[in-house]
Formats: sequence, C-alpha cells, structure tokens
Amino acid sequence: MPPKMKSADSAGVPGNKKRKEAPQSSSSSQKGPDRGRGSKRVKINDARSIMTQASDTALKNGDLDVQSFLKAREFEIKALQDGIKKSKGGRTTRAFQQVPRDMRRRTASHNVKRVPKRLQRRAAREMKDDNTPTVDPSKRKPRSTRGRVRAETAKRLGLLAAKKRAVKAKSGGEVAGIETRAARPKIRKDKLNEAPKPKSKFRKRQIHKTWLPTHMWHAKRARMTEPKNPLWRFSIPLTSTEKSYRPTHRAAGARGAVAWDMSYMSTIGLEGPATSLEKLLKAMGITESWLWEEKGLKWRHGKRTWSGWLSRNVNDKSILIGPSTVFWCPTAHQTGDEPGVEIKKPSPSRIFVRIHPSAFLETWTEILRLSKLQRPAVHIEDLRFEIGSIDITGPGSTEALLGILHPYNQLEDSMEEHAKTFRSLAGVTNPGSLPLNSMLAFSIMDPRLRYPPRPVKKPDRNNEEANFALLEMLSAWPVDASTGSPAIFDRDARFKATRLPAQKSLNRRKALEPPGDYPAIQATDPPIPIMLLTSRTAVSSAQGTWTLLAPWKCILPIWYGLVHYPLSTGGNPRFGGLQELRQVHFEQDVPWFPVDFPGTLSGFTWETEERAKRKKEWDKRPKGKRVEWDSLDLGRGRKGEIGLGWACDFERVLGVTPSPNSGNSDDRSLDAQKLSERLRKEPELPIDHVPKYAFSQLLSSKQAPQTQASQVTTIRITLVSRGIASPCARIYRLPQITSSQNPSATSSSLPVTTREQWLSLLPAISNGKPLPGPKSKTAKSTGRIPLKTPLPQRVRLLAQSLLQQPPLPFPANKEEEDGYPLVPDEEDLIGFVTTGEFNLAEGKGVAVGTVFVGKLLEGFRSGGKKGEKDGKVCIVRNAGEKIGRLARWEPV
Repeated sequence: MPPKMKSADSAGVPGNKKRKEAPQSSSSSQKGPDRGRGSKRVKINDARSIMTQASDTALKNGDLDVQSFLKAREFEIKALQDGIKKSKGGRTTRAFQQVPRDMRRRTASHNVKRVPKRLQRRAAREMKDDNTPTVDPSKRKPRSTRGRVRAETAKRLGLLAAKKRAVKAKSGGEVAGIETRAARPKIRKDKLNEAPKPKSKFRKRQIHKTWLPTHMWHAKRARMTEPKNPLWRFSIPLTSTEKSYRPTHRAAGARGAVAWDMSYMSTIGLEGPATSLEKLLKAMGITESWLWEEKGLKWRHGKRTWSGWLSRNVNDKSILIGPSTVFWCPTAHQTGDEPGVEIKKPSPSRIFVRIHPSAFLETWTEILRLSKLQRPAVHIEDLRFEIGSIDITGPGSTEALLGILHPYNQLEDSMEEHAKTFRSLAGVTNPGSLPLNSMLAFSIMDPRLRYPPRPVKKPDRNNEEANFALLEMLSAWPVDASTGSPAIFDRDARFKATRLPAQKSLNRRKALEPPGDYPAIQATDPPIPIMLLTSRTAVSSAQGTWTLLAPWKCILPIWYGLVHYPLSTGGNPRFGGLQELRQVHFEQDVPWFPVDFPGTLSGFTWETEERAKRKKEWDKRPKGKRVEWDSLDLGRGRKGEIGLGWACDFERVLGVTPSPNSGNSDDRSLDAQKLSERLRKEPELPIDHVPKYAFSQLLSSKQAPQTQASQVTTIRITLVSRGIASPCARIYRLPQITSSQNPSATSSSLPVTTREQWLSLLPAISNGKPLPGPKSKTAKSTGRIPLKTPLPQRVRLLAQSLLQQPPLPFPANKEEEDGYPLVPDEEDLIGFVTTGEFNLAEGKGVAVGTVFVGKLLEGFRSGGKKGEKDGKVCIVRNAGEKIGRLARWEPV
C-alpha cells in the first residue's frame, strides 16, 4: 500500500499540527523527520543562548556615538527578554513530572484533572500550547455496549430523581428540602450485628464484603484484595503500589513511622456483674492467678490491658482459639470508707475483647455459650462496626500522634489527667519504653480543625533535665492514680462523636480566622472518645506499637491527619498493608497470627486455602517450567518429595488422611445457632498448638515428658550459613546416633557418620584470640589466608590452594553437592516452615516454622551430654530441592 500524501490544504498550516516544531539546525536536519535527542538539545541551547552586539561600532575616531551605543544596549535587552521567554517555553519538565513518583499516573499528561490542583493550571497551559487533545468526560460517547447501557440508565435515573423532587416540593409546600438525620444504629445484644449500610452508589460493591473506613484512600495507593475474593469478609490493602520493603524496614526501626488501618480487628463487648465476668473469662483460658489477686487490680480497674491466648474446652480438652487483648472499662474504685459516701448498687462492669477476624466467630460462639450459663446473666455485643483502630509503630509514632490528637479541653485546669500525660510524651521515641500494657483514655477534638497538622516542638536531646524529667514521669506513671475516660464504652458517646460537622462548614470557619490561626471549638463540635494502648515484644531493642481505638466513622479524619503529618526527621508516616504487617512482625521475631499458627482452626484454614492457591499456580505452569515432585532425587535411591510439595503436609507426618473441608469459616450471614451447630460438625484438627510457655516447661523438665503425637509448637529458625528458607520448606532434626557395634539396630539407609558431618558444619566458637600472622605455623597449617598477608604472598597461597593435593574429584560427588551432606530420612522430618525470607534486621536468612513437639524433644535429648550444645540444631530443606541447610532453632 503506497504511503499517504499530504493534502495541499493542510500542508504548512501550523494550527493543524499536534506539536510545535523544534528550531531547525544543521545537526537536526541530518537525521530526517525523526530528529530524536539532537533537536531537543539544540532547542535547549537556543533557549539558553543570548545574542549580544559588540560596542566597537559606537566608537568613531575615539568619540562615543551615544545613539549607536543605546541601540546596541537595546538589542541586548530584547535578546535577554527573548531568552527568558524561550527558556520558559523550552523547559525540559512538564507539569505531570513535578508530581511525586508515588502519585504519577500513565494518563496524567493527557488529563488535567489527574494532576494535583497546584499544577492543573500549568498543565492546561502546556497542553494548550502543544495542541494536546484533551477529553471532556461529559461529551465523551461510550464505546462499549455496557457503557451505553450505563449512560442510558444514569439518564433515566436523573429524570426520575428530578420528577420525585418536583412531586415532593409540590406536596410538601414549606417543608420541602428538609432532611432528617439518620437514626442511631441499633446494637442487638447476644446477636450478631450487620455492617453499616453503605451509600447507594457503593452498595453493589459491598454485597459480599465490607469496606474499611479508609478504603477510598487505600484503593488509590495500594493493591487491595480481589473484589470477589475478600479476606475475612473485608476489603483489605495488601501492599503499597510502590516498592516498600526496605523503606518499611527503615521507617519501622530507624527513622519514621508506619501506620495501618486495623479496623478489621473484631471487638466483642461484655457487660454484667464482675463475679460473672470473672467466671466467664476463666472459662475462656484467662486463668493466671495474679490477674484475680491484688497484683491484677490495675487490670481490673481499667488501667492496664492483658494480652494472651483464648481457649475453649471440648470434651475436657483445651483447644486454643487465638491471641487476644482484654481490658476493662475504667472505673473509679470506691471502698466505702469515705465519710458521707453511700455505697449504691454496683453498676455492671464492661469489658472489651479484641480478637483477630479469622477467629471471631469461634470466639463469639464460645462466649455466647458461656454467657448463657452465668448467673447473674452476662450480655455480649458485636462491636465490629462500632469501633475502629489504627496501629502505628516506629521512632516517629509518638510524635505523629501528638501532632494530630489534640485534647478536647485545651485549658490546663479542665484538661483530663490522661490527656496531660499524653502531651508530656514529646520526647519518647519508642512506645515500648512506656509501662507494660499501659493505656490512656481521653477525648479529642475533630482532627480536621487542626488540619494541616504542624510539627510538634520536641525537647532538645542534649537537655539532661528534660530527659531526666521524662524518665522520671515514665517510671512513676501518674495516670495510675487517676481514672481514664470511659466514654468509648458508652454507646451514646460513640454515636454523638460520629455526628461531625460537614467539611464545607469547617472551611468557612477556617476562612474567617486570621492567617495561621485555627478555628476555635464550638458547642456543635462533639468530643471524640479515644483509647491508646501500648504493646511491645520480648525483644528489648524492638520498637513498640501504639493502638488507637476510636468510633468507626471517626477513623477517616484521624487517618488523613496522620498520614500528612510532617515528621521532624523528614517525610510523612508511611502506610502499610498486610504484607508490611507480616514483615514488621517477622523482623521483630514475633509470629504472625494466623499464618504461623497452623495448630489453630484459623491457622489451619489459612494453610488449606494457601495449598489450593499454590496447587493452582503449579498447574498453570507448563510441564517444562514447573517442579516435578516425583522425580526429585534426595540421594541413596530416595526419589520424590515427601508429601505434597506445595503444602505444609502435617497429615503425612502423622499418617492420617487430609481433611476435605478446607472452606473458610468466617461467614457472618449465619446466626449463632447455625454457627454453633457448624462448629460441632467440623472435623477435629489434625494438629494441636502448644503455646510458648508450655513448651518452655517441657524443654526445662529433667524427665522425659509425655506428649501427644499431634501437638505442635512454633519455633524461630536462624540459618547458620548462607541460604533462605521459603514457605513449605521441610524441617529435619539431626539423624539419630547409631551404635557402631550393632549396625542393624537402625532402619536408616544413611551412613553412620551423617550426624557428625552435619555437626562439622557448625562454625567454631570464637574465643577472642587474634588471627595468626602470615609467618606463623598456624597460618601454614590452616587453609585460610590471614588478613595481613602481603599481596604477592597472598597470590602464591591462593594458587597453592587451587592446586592442592589430592585434587578435587571430577565430576563432583552427586551425593554431597556443594559440600553438604545428605538430608535425613522421612522419620527425622519434624515440621515445616510457614514464613521464611531474608531478614534485613539480622542480615541473614531467618524463618518461622511449626514442628511436632514429641519429635523435637526426642531429637533434643538424643545427644546425651551434647544435648545442650547441639540439641537446638536442625536441618532445613526447601521444597523441590535436595540441598539442606544447617540452622539453629529457639521457641517463640
């Protein structure tokens, strides 16, 4: 097909061209129509060059011609002005390139509305100068059938709405246009509650799931769960759209802060007499004696929180549910000894139980069953959609909270004691330095009244008096002598806090204030009850975490101020998704529920779902690009992977058939009766989890304890040498010690020296002695070249090591690849890795695994006197690989 010829009408008309032509030059004309970077460089040079005129013409016979001199200067001034105009028009960056990298979009240069407001005028001017075709959404015609149907439906709905408004105005008369406020949502006792009714335009998107309060903010900046495959019936952000692994590591531990919207965490409210609540909590596994004695008064008075495992009893057997946080409503303790004070009938006590959403229905069913057995009665409430939460960690977490949480009462005399203490934490860089499980409860003003947030004044680090006063306050903790605000436990106070003024009214109030001043609080501004909880890990150097509890609808204005707070170290707090939450837990040596606890119902459900996903991905791959599990060669005639390669196959180790029921058990559409029947019909889990404190007692006991074969526990694995353990990796204990006098006493096909070969890979313990010199006898006997060896001698020693006698075997021994011994047999398989990757905090491969308690204790004690030395040593082999890596383990 011949090329199209340009028409005579359109040729030479500058208005029909899409882009302006670059200035012509000799260098650009050589490249033809596609001039490339040469024309761009010429354009820049032309814009930056200023023409000048020599002043020799103004001198005639030694006399100055004033007229000629002024004309020359006039020419130079005009050239300077033209250069300024050309440099503006020939700039190398456009408006959309001034946007931060995380806010850039592919179509930003063609749609002015996708650029921030401060750059929209400039982008529109550039597009007009370049004749860039813009799109008007109101005039764009739909291109697909679905788009045409939606446009016609929107048109019909608009006509119907206009007709309804006209009928309402005609019939209502003077009351037309008056809208009533929505009624207070009902909270049913002893029954599950439904999610808040979303807006009509978003209702179809939340049929099978619920959006978090910050969903619209996260949907533009993070990868969300699939619309038809929500997680725990919530649409949860998984990870940021930008690279965030290393930035999250730095912000959570070194500089900055990381925040998460944790409103998907479930909250259950309990109300009843203190004696009945005590019996119920003891039946749920909160049996520590100190909690119900004088030592636990702070917890029972609402000044501390308790974090631990909840359990349920089935056939006289305790089954763990999951980790939870329990705290009482702050109340003033009255002894009755005060004169003139009459002891009234005690008001019912209230408790909040916070649990992971994957274990909510299991916890709800058990608490509901136990509440009906209590006399006097205990009532429970489903507060999942009443109370939201935000978690924030990092050195700048306290500073960020101080910048956005302003007490409702600003006067020093009327300010609450908890609010005063919170305002004095300006110098705290680690929430873990606060008293263990401390909590603060007070009311704050609407964060939008102080938006945008301003930096908080922090005390000078070199001020010893301020630092000593802060340490003294943290050790004394004055809020223990006062009572916090119980407003967040009050249903009416939570509902009033959600009736916040409109943003337009706040903008009008801000416009009336002088520049730099914030609007004052009015009577129509409701106080927002909040509660701040602190938590920390067993690692003393790790960062603690703040947990902010607030009404569900108040989370969004708090979140906007939090992510826009300017930190003193630079930047803003980062936001995290589910992957960042797992990363922070992994780097702080804390197992993450439910992934690292497959011995619970929630954890085993997660594992079965992950199995199906991995199997689906494996089936998608062509046969030439996927691992063939049956053809894996483990040496000594052992063929095939042990169990399912894409799963943590605990059933294979136990010798039971896998459970066919792998569905999710978090369907909130069922009522309590159907849920209880469903839990009774569910098959028993093949494995049972043993918590850390119970496993530590088994390790320290001198006698061999009796354990069940199905009991598992969670351990932390640190690889001794290189390598990374991935999920589903196999964990082996060291091969058992065999007697050389009776070689037939063992059924293993491995050589007798396999255990010694693995132990030889352990690094030698350093005794602090300096390295040997280059001329010492020790350096000549060892194969390692000393550090201070001169370069010629180093080269000679290196060549000698390469030409060593006897030479290395060729081809390499297939049984021992890379110098690693053969992996043990299946009888030494003790567990599987649930989480494993490179740990940036330690600079090596670290993993979290689940192992069988009986086999682990047997391998721990099989070393005899060496049990304390090599008992906590294991072998890790990734699924589909034949090389094992030596590692050390410890309970977590």
